[in-house]
Amino acid sequence: QVQLVESGGGLVQPGGSLRLSCAASGFTLGYYRMSWYRQAPGKERELVALIASAGGSTNYADSVKGRFTISRDNAKNTVYLQMNSLKLEDTAVYYCNAVHRAVTGVDYWGQGTQVTVSS
Repeated sequence: QVQLVESGGGLVQPGGSLRLSCAASGFTLGYYRMSWYRQAPGKERELVALIASAGGSTNYADSVKGRFTISRDNAKNTVYLQMNSLKLEDTAVYYCNAVHRAVTGVDYWGQGTQVTVSS
């Protein structure tokens, strides 16, 4: 059974840090481009960061550049999002997404993990 399971969310004060994890099962992560998205209440889902299947290329939303770092461990079938210097506006549900690097239309989503930044 194909699954992406996010973890690591929670409540943190402004300026704090969290590390999100996305564990994949039922497929080989190394064939997929991985991304983190987020959706705040009343807003559309937005791309936060992505990393190529081999891990050599990354891209970030302007709002998180310099604060967030995406990484992957294909041997552990896991992707991470290190979030530092968190701001109130980072509050959202964070979702993990996997898109096959060669086969169109093959993509998976996790169930999301809540990140709340509040003083």
